[in-house]
Amino acid sequence: MIILPAIDLYEGKAVRLLRGDYAQMTVYSDSPLEVAKDFQAAGAEYIHMVDLAGARDGDTPNFDTVAAVAAGTDLKVEIGGGIRSEAVIRRYLDAGVERVILGTAAITDWDFFREMVEKYGSHIAAGADCRDGYVAIKGWLETSAVTCDEFCGRLDAIGVKTLICTDISKDGAMGGANRALYSELSARYSMDIIASGGVSSLEDIQALRDMGLHGAILGRAYYTGAVKLREAIEVAL
Repeated sequence: MIILPAIDLYEGKAVRLLRGDYAQMTVYSDSPLEVAKDFQAAGAEYIHMVDLAGARDGDTPNFDTVAAVAAGTDLKVEIGGGIRSEAVIRRYLDAGVERVILGTAAITDWDFFREMVEKYGSHIAAGADCRDGYVAIKGWLETSAVTCDEFCGRLDAIGVKTLICTDISKDGAMGGANRALYSELSARYSMDIIASGGVSSLEDIQALRDMGLHGAILGRAYYTGAVKLREAIEVAL
């Protein structure tokens, strides 16, 4: 299993939200590139990045920061937030990003999403951000009428390679990952599933590894020192 340390971006800074609440934001660094370099020094090969303002507003205000990380490290970068057109997808891929994550676009414009999966293959990942059984969109500020189960079934059916699934109720809360959810997803779908939200201990990582998940995203637990990145990577092997 791979570990993807996370940087959430807002106004060019590395931040974390609590359960997706923009009013509960903690700034951890003014230099996301230096944070990313620390990830690489600890043995990470991947990085998960989210443009929080982009997710909320549908644009890419932190594009230059993401591009700097892709150019300034050897990390494989995946980025989500505000990616709702092919032009933005192409711009990120041309900047050296490995994979772009489509969430809101996959709900609001299914034909576009399917076309992008067909055209760009494994460079497109789907983001399923789940709240009370339904998929949340637009930076988690709205909840769609599509259930998480229905959404995952659609994704699997068209051959989506990678699914990043977030339990919003767990995100940033340091209460542990929703192991039951990820166990069910792993058993039901053939996609590479990456767990996001609430991963807060080495025990979480071991449990997710043992159920056969492809990856786990490490966010607040890293920044608070609850989990050491190098140890997480070792446990995940």
